[in-house]
Amino acid sequence: MNILHLSCSPRGQESESYRLSQKIISFLQSRTPALAVVRRNAAEGDVAHVDANYADVLGAAREPAGFSVEGSISRSEQLICELEQADAVLISTPMHNLTVPSALKAWIDHVVRIRRTFDVTPQGKIGTLRDRPVYIAVSSGGVYSGERARQPDFLTTYLKTILASIGLHDLHFFSVQGTAFGPHALAQARADADQALRKHFT
Repeated sequence: MNILHLSCSPRGQESESYRLSQKIISFLQSRTPALAVVRRNAAEGDVAHVDANYADVLGAAREPAGFSVEGSISRSEQLICELEQADAVLISTPMHNLTVPSALKAWIDHVVRIRRTFDVTPQGKIGTLRDRPVYIAVSSGGVYSGERARQPDFLTTYLKTILASIGLHDLHFFSVQGTAFGPHALAQARADADQALRKHFT
């Protein structure tokens, strides 16, 4: 079994979302000791924004004959193949301005591609990828869920919708919220996340 780990925090391994993702990997490894992890760091410029050629190809009614596969189209194909080969996906990401950070959005723009990972039909978009577990580790300075929620959450609904459009429906969200409220709040948020992980994996 192999898992694709997409890391999206500019704080790298010091981020709460990354730390949470490592706990998820530990639980998965306890089930599958031979688990292989393919790491993709979107936050360090590993996934650039799409270019003009990519936009031209996707904007056409059909893929033009002899279109260039350089630049973003080539990168898109590489990232999609990486996603197709994964038995599970792990996304570790902060919440930025109530939604996904630009690094994660750049990856999404590459892998959500008409005529490649979804088709458009009279009934709407139909994803062409096989479904598999997607684990999403989120960190947030504020609190966006539960009784203490004080801000909207556009990240969860967006990821559910956009990933479903390419065929990924088996999503599992875990979070460390309220990281900006001091050490005590952070310790409690970590404990809550640990409890949610144990409940899910045991």
